[in-house]
Amino acid sequence: MTIEQLKAAHEAKPFRAFTLHIADDSSHHVNHPELLWRTPGGRTVIVSSGGEDVSIIDLLLVTKISMASGSNGRRRR
Repeated sequence: MTIEQLKAAHEAKPFRAFTLHIADDSSHHVNHPELLWRTPGGRTVIVSSGGEDVSIIDLLLVTKISMASGSNGRRRR
């Protein structure tokens, strides 16, 4: 995963929800662009699942980004 790939997904117009898949088989869904923050260097991202819960992720551990289907931001089931 590159900084540029994450930036493209995060800044897409219109925004489409996406999921970051991590090397430990966990995943983090981003429903809105304001729920993800990138550090200035770009290697670390912070994802909020809403409320007070956040995850701090090393971008080097992200294996892929999967985009939500459709334009409503919902994940495929």
